[in-house]
Amino acid sequence: MNRRTFSRTVLALLYAAAGVLHLAMPAPFLGIVPPWVPFPAWVVCLTGLAEIAGAAGLLQPLSPALRRAAGWGLAAYALCVWPANVQHMLIDMAKPGHGLGLGYHIPRLALQPVLIWWPLWAAGVTDWPWRRRPA
Repeated sequence: MNRRTFSRTVLALLYAAAGVLHLAMPAPFLGIVPPWVPFPAWVVCLTGLAEIAGAAGLLQPLSPALRRAAGWGLAAYALCVWPANVQHMLIDMAKPGHGLGLGYHIPRLALQPVLIWWPLWAAGVTDWPWRRRPA
């Protein structure tokens, strides 16, 4: 198994698990939806379905175009949930004990670009920062 296939598999497992959690236990996710997001319960449900669909798209073996579409979708998803991660930090920092603290939230927010890049690379949308060797 090459590293791109391994990455797709790891990402698919992580996103599938997260998607199931969004559907089975929505309360923690509802708690970090920014107040300006309409219909938070629906949004949490739809994000869970999006994660599961993205995972399935990454794993399917028949269509490289569908894998690339799944990569784009999961990258867009990671960008769209960034405000919820910021909201989570704000909620935690307002707690008396600061919840999970800056030691958790700052790396999580700083690594969000990696979560945007990773599905793009794993799905074959980009080769950056590695280049493909000529055949």
